[in-house]
Amino acid sequence: MLSDVLGLTPEEAENYHTLISVASATPAELAELVGCDARQVVRVLGILEDRGLAARSLGDTTRFVASPPAAALRAVLVQRQNELKLAELELDSLDEIYRAATLGRGVADVVDVIHGSEAIRERVGRIQLGARKEVMNFVKAPFFSPGNMTDDAVIARGVRYRVILERAMLDEGAPSFGEIAQAQAAGEEVRAADTVPLKLFIVDREFAIVPLIGSANAAKSGALVVHESSLLDALIALFESEWEKATQFVTSAGTLGNAPAIDDLDAQILSLSLTGLTDQAIATQLRTSLRTVQRRIRHLMDAAKVQNRLQLGFHAARLGWLEAEQDGNTRV
Repeated sequence: MLSDVLGLTPEEAENYHTLISVASATPAELAELVGCDARQVVRVLGILEDRGLAARSLGDTTRFVASPPAAALRAVLVQRQNELKLAELELDSLDEIYRAATLGRGVADVVDVIHGSEAIRERVGRIQLGARKEVMNFVKAPFFSPGNMTDDAVIARGVRYRVILERAMLDEGAPSFGEIAQAQAAGEEVRAADTVPLKLFIVDREFAIVPLIGSANAAKSGALVVHESSLLDALIALFESEWEKATQFVTSAGTLGNAPAIDDLDAQILSLSLTGLTDQAIATQLRTSLRTVQRRIRHLMDAAKVQNRLQLGFHAARLGWLEAEQDGNTRV
């Protein structure tokens, strides 16, 4: 931690950690405790002394003592905090300059082109890490990059992340229902649609990335970066329209009034059924048997007193079976 936060090398951090654990030590004694050459320790102690982290003992100048961590390191932390504040101010200034420049963009500057799958992966990763408020994402096979649909660090910062999956991907088990549940538990909002019109990332409603060709043809992979314009407005409107129509995923049972109780597996089966998955695909996603899925759906229809699955979906909403509980970290 010291090496990361305070700029010490691993060797310097180890020597300082060891020195604060003893009353005092000569370079030879410290070298024995650390397990390295005494000449290296002499060099490191000189660095620590210069940085105010170590000092020579008043009673014996051949011995070294560690400076109190609270006093020695607090100044370094304050300096780092000040550097971060200055960096934030500089970032705000650069952002203002960028925004002013975008106002003067001509037609030719509205759309940039990215060439190559590696460049797409790098740009998508960078814009996700830089998101401040929201990321909107259409997910459509084939993937143009490996890994998760989202970056957990982005969600952890409080950035809203909304994803619409194409149903064909669920049929193929990628992502799995378990991965979707895990993503939702982390704070991601995931819905499913029969089809999504294109692959799309929209960040902070300020720009979008539209991958054009997937990894199946990596040599010709490309993407468009769309800046603030009426075209970006249209992409945002398209996403919002698809979001309203898409089916939410429910991973746990809800209750409403005196509605008949259902368990989590019932809720998961019903949720996947409403996305249009076949019974066999549902069984595969939930790692259960086809017979179990069919038996559970029949039970739900009997409980709701309906004759078909279309009616079941309507009554499930009315009875509150898919009213997933929400907390501060989960959105569905």
